Amino acid sequence: MRLEISCQDRLGITQDLLDILVEYEIDLRGIEIDKSGKIFLHFPNIDFAEFQHLMPKIRRIDGVEDVKTTPFMPIEREQNQLKALLKTLPDPVFSIDTRGYVLLANEAVLSSLESEYEEVIGQEITELVKGFNFVRWMDGKEVYAQTHKVKFIEQDFLADILPINVSDGEGGEILAGTVLLLKSEYRLGQQLTAFNQISSDSFSQIQAQSAQMKRVVREAKKMAELDAPILLYGETGSGKELIAKACHQASRRGTHPFLVLNCASIPDEVAEQELFGCGPGSYGNEQSQVGLLEQAQSGTLFLDEVGDMSLQMQTKLLRVLQDGSFRRVGDAREVKVDVRIISTTQKDLSLMVQEGKFREDLYYRLNVLSLTIPSLRERKSDIIALAEYFLKQQSSKLGRRPPTLNKSCVDYLQSYPWPGNVRQLENALYRALSLLEKDEMGRDDVQLPSSMGAPSYFSEQIEGTLDQEVKRFEKDLLRRLYPSYPSTRQLAKKLGLSHTAIANKLREYGINKKTVKV
Repeated sequence: MRLEISCQDRLGITQDLLDILVEYEIDLRGIEIDKSGKIFLHFPNIDFAEFQHLMPKIRRIDGVEDVKTTPFMPIEREQNQLKALLKTLPDPVFSIDTRGYVLLANEAVLSSLESEYEEVIGQEITELVKGFNFVRWMDGKEVYAQTHKVKFIEQDFLADILPINVSDGEGGEILAGTVLLLKSEYRLGQQLTAFNQISSDSFSQIQAQSAQMKRVVREAKKMAELDAPILLYGETGSGKELIAKACHQASRRGTHPFLVLNCASIPDEVAEQELFGCGPGSYGNEQSQVGLLEQAQSGTLFLDEVGDMSLQMQTKLLRVLQDGSFRRVGDAREVKVDVRIISTTQKDLSLMVQEGKFREDLYYRLNVLSLTIPSLRERKSDIIALAEYFLKQQSSKLGRRPPTLNKSCVDYLQSYPWPGNVRQLENALYRALSLLEKDEMGRDDVQLPSSMGAPSYFSEQIEGTLDQEVKRFEKDLLRRLYPSYPSTRQLAKKLGLSHTAIANKLREYGINKKTVKV
């Protein structure tokens, strides 16, 4: 039982309260006096009859103004609030004593270490957090708050190291220990993104009704908060650049440039000049010319169809990714840049690596974070939402009301295979809208190439033998299905093959959780 007693500031009033407790033979467990002068008593529960006599007796003490029960003592309330705060904090938090032993750890610590509370308490902090001498710092003459890079669970964290000082009763302070707050790169990225984010959601214009596209957007938002290169896989027109722009705008680089280099069908000489720029005297230029890498400083460089880049250009790009430096064409001076690379491809880069057409070291540099953008035929539930979005957008530019889609048009749009993906849908609707003279759009208003009722799976010309093309198609199909059916048994059931046959094919094509993002 706990009592909250409001009273006047009178010498001896606390002793009078204690005398009553002694009279009733009540074992006092705790007493507190807060800054306002209220007295709090904590003692075991007593019988109701005894309680009825105790309360009036306390109220009759000279100076007592009110007495009531309370669920918590002030210190208990503070402890509960502190525990709730620590429990909900997503970052690991330690409290250590002046000898460097752990006194307190929150749920994030226990989850990261996969340990029980009792296993962590009492450990030396240097056994858990490396890279900073906590005891030496606390033994210093003046102990001030520090921010330091440390290692926790073998990963880099930024540590806020905060001293805990208590009053010595004579106007001074005594160091009682330290609170250690750890932040991972991912959490720092989240906070920087939230601090720098623009007012509107950069992903809001991406139509994601299908489960596949919702997953892409969810993962893209997480990747945007990091700073590593992103490689986007997908067919032409599937929306890779839109995802790349959204990632850029949602990142800490969102207020800096987003520049594009299309690597397809560009001669090396032109691509090199575009990317790196050139020194004075090169290509007939009297002055230095700044390339896209320098123009994109602190921002993002988008390399479209990086699989079409020549081996010579790949070698030069690799150096930029390794140390952030390069030389302009015809210039000996080193240029340093801080640029994030987002690249796209519709080719199988892992196969190109095996064939010697793409550098393996560059592949792994670009493929730190990867996303596969589904084709429009794989996300049919997005088609009508996209169609309505495009019609609304285009109608606004044409100064007219957006037309409605009748049932025949909806059925036609959803059944068409869309080999050109989202870009083809947008262009087809723009043409239809431009010629439309009524408020409703029907199937006959949308002119599309005949699909023969079946989707086309070929996004490029056939180059090999029938056996080679069958294997290429088989590998592409397995790579597409693997994220949704990551166990061989699930995939075998989906395709109507034996578990052993699927396992052999996955092994043959090098498809596993390391090579395909699940």
